[in-house]
Amino acid sequence: MEVNRKNKLLIGLVTVALVLLGKLFYIQCINGSYKVNADNNSMVYDYIYPPRGIIYDRNGEILVGNQVCYDIMVTPREVKAFDTLALARALNVDPDFIRERMAYYKSHRSRIGYQTIQFLKQVPVTTYLRFAEEEFAYPGFRSQVRSVREYPFNAGGNLLGYISEVNADDIKRHPEYRSGDYIGKTGLEAARERDLRGEKGYHIYLRDSHNKVQDSYRGGEHDKPAMPGHDIVTTIDAHLQQYGQQLMEGKVGSVVAIEPATGEILAMVSSPGIDVDVLSDIGKHYAEIAKNPRKPMFNRTVMASYPPGSVFKLINGLIGLQEGVLKPSDSYPCYSGYQYSGNHKLGCHGHSSPLAFRDAIATSCNGYFCYVLRNILENKKYGSIQEAFDNWREYVLSFGFGQKLGSDFPSELGGNIPTSKFYDRIYGRRGWRFPTIVSLSIGQGEIGATPLQIANLAATMANRGFYYIPHLVKDSDGVEIDPKYRERHYTKVDTTHFQTAVEGMYMAVNGGGSAGGTAFRAAIPGLDVCGKTGTAQNPHGKDNSVFICFAPKDNPKIAVAAYVENAGFGATWALPVASLMLERYINGEISEARKPMEEHMLNTRFF
Repeated sequence: MEVNRKNKLLIGLVTVALVLLGKLFYIQCINGSYKVNADNNSMVYDYIYPPRGIIYDRNGEILVGNQVCYDIMVTPREVKAFDTLALARALNVDPDFIRERMAYYKSHRSRIGYQTIQFLKQVPVTTYLRFAEEEFAYPGFRSQVRSVREYPFNAGGNLLGYISEVNADDIKRHPEYRSGDYIGKTGLEAARERDLRGEKGYHIYLRDSHNKVQDSYRGGEHDKPAMPGHDIVTTIDAHLQQYGQQLMEGKVGSVVAIEPATGEILAMVSSPGIDVDVLSDIGKHYAEIAKNPRKPMFNRTVMASYPPGSVFKLINGLIGLQEGVLKPSDSYPCYSGYQYSGNHKLGCHGHSSPLAFRDAIATSCNGYFCYVLRNILENKKYGSIQEAFDNWREYVLSFGFGQKLGSDFPSELGGNIPTSKFYDRIYGRRGWRFPTIVSLSIGQGEIGATPLQIANLAATMANRGFYYIPHLVKDSDGVEIDPKYRERHYTKVDTTHFQTAVEGMYMAVNGGGSAGGTAFRAAIPGLDVCGKTGTAQNPHGKDNSVFICFAPKDNPKIAVAAYVENAGFGATWALPVASLMLERYINGEISEARKPMEEHMLNTRFF
């Protein structure tokens, strides 16, 4: 027994020894990569930076391209005594800048080692050419070609985002990056970093015992070519995006346009925004932009949470139809508003009374939709208002509110749709009822929605009850979008109810019925525009102006939402922005009859 145990131990030891010997033979004789890593101290890596992928619009227009630039690099350990004034003239910098940098390299020489680091970035071509003629006189200094972003089309600064040099946090999250590399920080540049960045290459050179760079290592056998980044094709229409920016110039807010049949975002304007002229060198302008009180870097389209106002009445009406507490023919009175809890009143503008469902949408009657939400929440089939409210909330969530839609754009927020538990905490379980939350009837109160969600509501109405998750990137060579962007998302309201609401939106713009529509200024001959105005109360100043629309009524090509802060009535400011966007996209131009509206919007500034 003892002999067998010794034999097994001996066999085990021999097996381990053979494995180790085989591994050592593989490392030393077969796999050269270990040799390369072991020799790193005697090697110099000359990195080759790939061109970043180009970003196109849906029609092939270049939104973001590349142009060649030059960096001046330095390997401090290789620097010899040089004429500081001559180098300063060659590089067009102050001599003290050179002295300070060299002093820094000396004090940190042990940490820097034989690294090659960036001395000057993005020097003009004239500086590069002057330095290239004299480079031989400055051992340790060399120039490096790389590319920077250029923007041939002034459209979508916030949408496109910017790139900048990696910092310590970036390197910690992405160890494959090194100091001097660039990374997408915001917008599409950040969202599609993996596709756009490409893969760095390098040439490997040997260093002799005197630290001088000699020939390439093994004749370039281990050199690696740079791999360009993948191009991205966006869903954006560059001309429409640019036009939206022009209309929103001098105004605070957003305009978002979606193709209902696909969920593709045609335009996504946040105003004020970042001009593309500053994107290629954002560091130079960052402090100025960050100090701007109107926060141009804040992308309102996906990050601002606003009360949706009267456009939300569409949802309450549709829920009422689905729940069976409302029929299209049901009429309710409105005498300048809705009276509740004694002398309290939720006001309304003047219009005929009573009204049925379509006319209530067309005139945006506040009183009507107070009755509708009351009937939803006081429905006897529910055991409590909490149960009825949470059921109402589930309907609202199915329209894409109260949660992130799941767009491929970074930093999207979800807005807010309150729960019954929220009101229980504030008022107690028996301390609230419909009059407590009456403002939800008209899209006010605790409801918060992003402009993207409001635009998605317009697309859902256009599709009669379903939407595709709004997205910004199309399938292209080497780039595939997530299959979820091709899936239909149906609301909990039966699609048969939507046609009635759409007819109300059509009447709001084109007339008909027993009352005049609030959106008649959005009418465009031949386009059958459907729309809904909204005026959202704002505790910090004038009301916010809201408008959603789509066209044509049948087989819609575009759905638009405009939201203008502190601008007043929806029909006054948001309506012209959205309807002009719609007309420009479908017809390619603005009709003569609507030119005055266009001129007024282009020339009016709130700041």
